[in-house]
Amino acid sequence: MRSRFRSIRLIIPLFFLGTSFADQPAGKNWIGVGGDRGGQRYSELTQINRTNVSKLKVAWTFHTGELDRKPQKTIECTPIVIDGTMYITTGYLRVVALNAATGDVLWSFDPFEKHKAAGPLASGGVNRGLAYWSDEKPDGKRRIIHGTSDGRLFSLDAKTGQLDVSFGKEGVKDLREDLQRDIANLGYGPTSAPAICGNNIIIGVSNGEGPGDAAPGDIRAFDVQTGKQVWRFHTVPRPGEFGNDTWAPDSWKNRGGANAWGGVSVDVDRNLVFAGLGSAAFDFYGGDRHGNNLFANCTIALDATTGERRWHFQTLRHDLWDHDLPVYPNLVTVQRDGKDIAAVAQVTKTGFVYLFDRETGEPLFEIEEKSFPASDVPGELAAVTQPIPTKPPPFSVQHFDESNVTDIAPANQEYVLNELKKIRSGSAFNPPSLQGTVVIPGYHGGANWSGASFDPTTATLYVNSNNVPNVITLVEAGADAKHRYQHQGYIQLRDQEGYPAIKPPWGVLTAINLNTGSFIWQVPLGEHKELTERGIPQTGTETFGGTIVTAGGLVFIAGTKDEKFRAFDKTTGKVLWEHQLAAGGYATPSTYEVDGQQYVVIAAGGAGKLRTRAGDAFVVFALPK
Repeated sequence: MRSRFRSIRLIIPLFFLGTSFADQPAGKNWIGVGGDRGGQRYSELTQINRTNVSKLKVAWTFHTGELDRKPQKTIECTPIVIDGTMYITTGYLRVVALNAATGDVLWSFDPFEKHKAAGPLASGGVNRGLAYWSDEKPDGKRRIIHGTSDGRLFSLDAKTGQLDVSFGKEGVKDLREDLQRDIANLGYGPTSAPAICGNNIIIGVSNGEGPGDAAPGDIRAFDVQTGKQVWRFHTVPRPGEFGNDTWAPDSWKNRGGANAWGGVSVDVDRNLVFAGLGSAAFDFYGGDRHGNNLFANCTIALDATTGERRWHFQTLRHDLWDHDLPVYPNLVTVQRDGKDIAAVAQVTKTGFVYLFDRETGEPLFEIEEKSFPASDVPGELAAVTQPIPTKPPPFSVQHFDESNVTDIAPANQEYVLNELKKIRSGSAFNPPSLQGTVVIPGYHGGANWSGASFDPTTATLYVNSNNVPNVITLVEAGADAKHRYQHQGYIQLRDQEGYPAIKPPWGVLTAINLNTGSFIWQVPLGEHKELTERGIPQTGTETFGGTIVTAGGLVFIAGTKDEKFRAFDKTTGKVLWEHQLAAGGYATPSTYEVDGQQYVVIAAGGAGKLRTRAGDAFVVFALPK
C-alpha cells in the first residue's frame, strides 16, 4: 500500500487523449459524478468482478491534511477521472488533481487563498464534486469547473490547475451578480457538481428553505468559455409565466427553496437538462403560499440551449414535510412491448420511483391520486390529494404507528409506544400539527442526495434508502416573524437508547426492475454491531452516499454508520466483500482504469449528519498485480 500524507511532489499529468465523452457509459474514465452525463453511475469495466472482488486491497490513500481544521468537515465528493488523472474536492473546497494510479499530487487549488468568499456558505459548505469540459480537440482546452457553496464558479486548466483568465473575472464567476437582488448576506451556491451540455455549464444551487429571507433557487446556465449567464429558469414562476397561478397572489416574491440542490443530469443527444426540485420555503408551513406551488417538488426537463421548459411532473403538491426531490433523475432505457424507450427515473425522499418518457414526460407506470388528511393548523391548506405511482412499490416505509414500532427489545418498544401517545402518527403525508406529527419517511428520506444507479443491461435501478421517522411540531412565531408558525427543530423519533423508533431495517438497499416495476431484491444496509452481538438480526443503519453498478456484476456502496465499504452481487444482493474504513464513506464511489488496472475509490470523510468520527482520506482499491 502506498500512502500520500500531504504530498507536495508535483509530476506531469498523463496525456489527454481528446476523446469525446458526450454520452458514453463509464469505462476507463468517470467523466462526471454520475459516471456519464446522464447519471447512470454504471461502469463497463469487468476486471473486478464477482469471482475476485474478495481479493480487493487498498492500492493507495490520499489524505487531504484538513483533519485538524475546525470545524471538521465531511467529504461528500465523488472523484472524477479523466485519462489517468483524478480530480477531487476536499472538505474545505480545495480542488486536488492526483495521478489516478499512484495518488501523487499533480496540482492543488484553494478557492479562498486569493479570492474572498462571495457570501455565506450554503448548507455548511459541503461539496459533492466537479465538472469536466473539453473542446474535444487533440491539443485543445480542458477545463475543471468548480462550483463553491459561497456562490462562485471557478474554471481551472485541467492540466495545470491555473485559472482560465478568460472566464468570468480572471477565472472566477460571481453567481450573485446576475440576480437583480441583493443576496450578499444569504446562503447561496452550488453544493452538487455542475453539469456540462455542449458549451454550457448548468447549475442548481442550495439556498434558504426556512422562514426568513431566501435567495432564489433558479436553475442557471453559463457559457463555459466566458462565464456569462446564458439562461435562467425561474423555479418559482413570475407573473405571466406558466405556473404562477399555482401560487397565492404575490406569494412567489422572494421565495426560497424550489431548487435543484442535488444537481442536474443531461441528455446530450436530445439537448435536454433534467432536474429534481426541492420544496418551497418555508418547508413546514405554507399558509402564505396557498396552492400547488409549481415548480417545487417537480421533475423537470429544460432545453439546454434556451432554458425553456419542455415538460414537468409535480411529485408532491404544496410540500409541508421538507420532502425535496433530492437528486437529479437518472437517464435510463426501459422496454415496453419489446421496444426500447428512453426514460428518466426519479427517486424521492418519499420512497418512490417515478418513471417518465424522456421526451414527453408521460408516466410509464400509472399514477393514482390518493387522498390524505387535511391540516388543522390555522391558515394552512394542505393538498387534498397526492400523485402516487402504482409501480414500482415504495422502497421505504409509508406509515408509522403502533403496528410497526421497534421490536429490538421490549423496553425499547414500550418507550416508543408511550411517546406515540403524545403525538399524531399514521400514514405518510399527515400534515404538521401543533401537537406534533410523525413524518415518515423522515426528512432524510427515503432516498436522499445519495440517489440511484442504473444497469442498462438489465434495466435494474439500485437505490439505498432510510426508514427513520421524524416529528414535526409547529409553534406560533413571534410578533415580528415573517411566518405565523415556526417549528421546534429537526427531531428524529428514537427510543431511549437512541435507535430509530420504527421496526428495522432502518437502512436498506433495493434492486428494482424498471421494465416490470417490481423488486428484484431488498436487503438491510449497514449494521449496528452492538445490536448484532445482542442477538438482534441486522438492522441496517441510516445511509448517506450512493451506489455504483458495474458490468462485473457488482454494486459498490459505503454510506453506512458502521463505516464499511461493501460490494454486493448485483443479481442477488449478497455481500461479496467489505472493508472497514478509518472513517465513514459518506459519498458515492467511482471506478476507472489506468494502464489496464481497474480501481475503485471512495471518500472517507466521516462526520456529517451521522456524526461519526471525522476523516480526511480518499481510499483507492484494486486487485493485487
